[in-house]
Amino acid sequence: MDFLVLFLFYMALVLIGVVMICICSKTHYLKGLVRGTAQIISYIIPECLQRAMLKLLHYLFHTRNHTFILLHLVLQGMVYSEYTWEVFGYCQELEFPLHYLLLPYLLLIVNLVFFTLSCVSNPGTITKANELSFLQVYEFDKVMFSKNMKCSTCNLRKPARSKHCSVCNRCVHRFDHHCVWVNNCIGAWNARYFLLYLLTLTASAGTMAVVSTVFLVQLVVLSDLYLETYVDDLGHFQVVDIVFLIQYLFVTFPRIVFMLGFVVMLSLLLGGYLCFTLYLAATNQTTNEWYRGDRAWCQHCPHAARPPSAEPQVYRNIHSHGLWSNLREIFLPATAHYERKKN
Repeated sequence: MDFLVLFLFYMALVLIGVVMICICSKTHYLKGLVRGTAQIISYIIPECLQRAMLKLLHYLFHTRNHTFILLHLVLQGMVYSEYTWEVFGYCQELEFPLHYLLLPYLLLIVNLVFFTLSCVSNPGTITKANELSFLQVYEFDKVMFSKNMKCSTCNLRKPARSKHCSVCNRCVHRFDHHCVWVNNCIGAWNARYFLLYLLTLTASAGTMAVVSTVFLVQLVVLSDLYLETYVDDLGHFQVVDIVFLIQYLFVTFPRIVFMLGFVVMLSLLLGGYLCFTLYLAATNQTTNEWYRGDRAWCQHCPHAARPPSAEPQVYRNIHSHGLWSNLREIFLPATAHYERKKN
C-alpha cells in the first residue's frame, strides 16, 4: 500500500511539473492536442460534468486567481520537507560539508524573493498616462507591429511589441506571456524577475538532485554493497549490478529515491525551458514574437489583394542589437531609461 501511494504521489508530481513547463512557456502547439483530447472526452464524460470541467478550466487558466501560486508553494514545501527530513540528516551523519547542504536553502530564499517580485510587480501596464512614452520606446516593424493600431478593449494606441492580455484585461508593454504560476503577465518591467526566478528554481532543483545522488552513491561505496553477491531466482550467485543497486536503494530509501526522480525530471524540464528563455533574452525576442515570427504576414494588406507572384513579407527581428545590449534591455528596460531622461 505504501508503495502504491508513493508511486501515485511521484507520478502526480511529475505530471504537475510537465504541466508547469507547458503553461509557463505558452506552447501553442499543444492546442491541437488539447482540442483533440477534448473531443474524445466529450464522448465519454456526461455533458453536466463537461460544463463543470469547462468552468473549472476557465477559472484556472482564463481568470486571475491564486490557485497555482498556492500549488507552487505546496510542492516546493513538500520537496524541501523531504530534503530536510531525510537527506539533510543522513548527509550530516556522513559528515558532508555544511555549506554544501545549505546551498539549496540559500537558493530557496533567493527564489522566493524573485517569485514574489514576479507575482506582484507591474509588468508594464499601458495606460492613458504612459501611452505616449511607450509609443516612443520601440520601432514599428510594419509586419508584426503596425503604427496607429488601437486595442479594441482598452481603446489605447498599441505600442510596438505590446499585446492585450485577456486574463489580466490590460495591454502590456513588451508582452512575453501570461504565467499562471505567478498569476501575472511577464512584460518589460518584470521579465528580469521572472528570468532570475526561473534560474534559481532550476538551480535549486538541480542542487537537491546532486546532493541526493552523491548521498546515495557514497552510501553504496561506504557499505561496499557493489562488491557483494546475491542469489537469483535460479539459485545462482550473481555479482551486484546497477539494477540490483537501484532496487536495493528503492526498498531502503523509497522517499529519497522518489524525490530524486522528481527533482531530476523537474531539473531537465526547467533546464530546457530556461535555455529557451535565455535564447529569447539573448536575441531580444519575446515568447509572443517568437511564436508569431515565422507566421507573420503583412497585416495592412489582405492575402487576397496580393498578386500571385508576390512573396509574403517575412518578419525579421529588428530589435536585436547584440548579446550584451539585449541582456541589458532585460535587466534595465528601455522604458525605464526613457522615463529617467524625461524627468
